[in-house]
Amino acid sequence: MHAALVGLSHLDKLRLGVIVVRRGRSHELTYRQVEYAFSVMVGIMDCARARTRCRSSLRVAGRDELLSLLADEVLEATIPERFKTATSSLAVDWTDHESFSRATRSGEGPRSDLEATFGRRHGRAPGVKNEIFLGYYGQVATMVRENGAAVIPELVRRVELTPCSLDPPGAMVTVLSRMVKSGVPLGDVLVDSGYSIRKPERFALPLRVLGASLVIDLHPEDRGEKGTHGGAVLCNGNLYCPATPPALFQIAPLPKGASDTDIASHDERCAELARYKLGVVSSNDSDGHHRVGCPAVLGKLRCPLRPGSLSLSHSRPTVLSPPEGELPTCCTQQTITVPPSVNAKTRQRHDYPSPAHRSSYGRRTASERSFATAKDPAGTGMRRGWCRLMGRAKNKVMYALAFVADNLALLAAFEAKEKDSEHRAAAGLPPRARRRRRKTLAEIAGTDDEQKTAVATTG
Repeated sequence: MHAALVGLSHLDKLRLGVIVVRRGRSHELTYRQVEYAFSVMVGIMDCARARTRCRSSLRVAGRDELLSLLADEVLEATIPERFKTATSSLAVDWTDHESFSRATRSGEGPRSDLEATFGRRHGRAPGVKNEIFLGYYGQVATMVRENGAAVIPELVRRVELTPCSLDPPGAMVTVLSRMVKSGVPLGDVLVDSGYSIRKPERFALPLRVLGASLVIDLHPEDRGEKGTHGGAVLCNGNLYCPATPPALFQIAPLPKGASDTDIASHDERCAELARYKLGVVSSNDSDGHHRVGCPAVLGKLRCPLRPGSLSLSHSRPTVLSPPEGELPTCCTQQTITVPPSVNAKTRQRHDYPSPAHRSSYGRRTASERSFATAKDPAGTGMRRGWCRLMGRAKNKVMYALAFVADNLALLAAFEAKEKDSEHRAAAGLPPRARRRRRKTLAEIAGTDDEQKTAVATTG
């Protein structure tokens, strides 16, 4: 922080008080003064200090609110005006943030960082699946482009740092709620199964109240058939006709490295399953209820229980074994009402795991790139020891400032690339081709060149 302030221009240093002129002499800010100012600032927002000095819960809550406000404002200040309304979609994720403090060997006794708690993270050593660490869970909400929109810089808009004893998804709901109250709209929220597996009252439902549209990866325990509503089958967040072939409910997400043939077959099965889905015919009312219609009534398939649908083309699926006996509600009524409690956890914007969902969910990796940039040793190097401060307040301030620096660096690179593209367009040059990062085994071995030479010689 001292180096950043001293490195400013002379006019900026005078404006910010980095250089003070007294009695005809100029005095530049020293490291000790920065350290003292930082301690005073954090002391005002330190909840742990408030707990030890007073028992008032209001004073503790006020300090935490001030700490969160500081982190929100400094990050929002790094976003240029032209990008503030360019997107309302956010990619959210969490990672480990290890404290510089160490636990005692016996596991008992005081630690230097009293607010740090034990958490679990995925181990990187061979044969180690999970490992325990002492510290915090850090979260980011990274801006991503809208579906089909122009590329924007993936700036971190909000952060949160909480002890590992607190549930990260619940803390992020509080952060996003505060963001919406400040006037920033909330659109698509892209999260992995670590968030979607939580109880809907703790994550999915509060975000829908805020106006968010979820794009999530379902946990294996939440996939497949999960009961019925009005006779319609609940599966992967949607309602389907009770005559849907059971094999279509077993469609799983595409594995990594799938071939073009596998992708085409998978997408064809997803399109077939979409024919049996009950379509939404009304938007949510004030209580969160909406209505869905029978797929045969909507012209998506042919069903003998709906005589009018039999006049449709045979290119649409035909229900060969309709329900017998007492018909369910979804087969006797054209539409049924769906309360917000149905598919509360798994309902999302796109059908899972359709091509539209796969394309939209692919934007979630922006949050992982934010963490990779912050932890890169060539940059901030956000690992144990990068910030030798104790306590959540100090670590959260430094955590937010680290992403402020990353945002500024990302903006500089993005604007430089824009200027280069404009210059090449004005000069009539083609866009700069993306540099290829990998070489094939044949290129390294030289077999491609040898084959080309042999063909040219024999030809």
